[in-house]
Amino acid sequence: MATALDGRKILIITTNFGTETDEIQRPIADLKEAGAEVVVAAAESGPVKTLKVDREPGPEVPSDVLLEKVEAHDYDALVIPGGTLNADTLRAEESAQELAKAFAADGKPVAAICHGPWLLIEADLVDGRDMTSVPTICTDLLNAGATWTDQEVVVDTGGGFPLITSRNPDDLDAFNGAIIKALNA
Repeated sequence: MATALDGRKILIITTNFGTETDEIQRPIADLKEAGAEVVVAAAESGPVKTLKVDREPGPEVPSDVLLEKVEAHDYDALVIPGGTLNADTLRAEESAQELAKAFAADGKPVAAICHGPWLLIEADLVDGRDMTSVPTICTDLLNAGATWTDQEVVVDTGGGFPLITSRNPDDLDAFNGAIIKALNA
C-alpha cells in the first residue's frame, strides 16, 4: 500500500550534542511511517546525543552522513530540530547555513522547530516571513524581520519556498503533519 511520502527523501540536520530528544526522534519516526527515506546529517561523525528538555540525557540517534557531505538537490525537504545547545551550535556551521539557503533557493520545504529557526536567521531566510518558535527567540526573529505568532505551527508559503515552524515538542503532531502536507502539495 502506498503511503503519503513514498519516494521522498528528507534531510534532518543537527549537531552531535544537545538536540532535543523528541524533536529529532518524532520527525524521524513519523516521516518514515509516512513512507519517506529520512537521512540524519550531523556536524561530526558518530551518534547524536540528545537531551530531554535541554537537561536530561536522552537516547542517542545514529547519524547517517556528515553535514558537509550532503547536497540539497538530493533531498525533497529540510528539517531542523531544536534544543538550545544544538541550535546555537548549528547556526554557526557555515555548511548548515549554505544547505538552508540551497533548499530555499530550490523552492523546497524548510521546517524548523523550537530554537531551530536560529539557523534560518543566520542564513538570512526569515525577513518578511510568518513564523513561530520557542518564545525565548521571538525577539531574535522579530529583529531579523519575521512576523512572529504564538501558535503550534505556522506555514508560510510566500518567499519562494514553504517555511514550516513550530514552538516545541508539544507541537510535533502539527509540525510533522505540515511537513507531510507540504510535500504532497
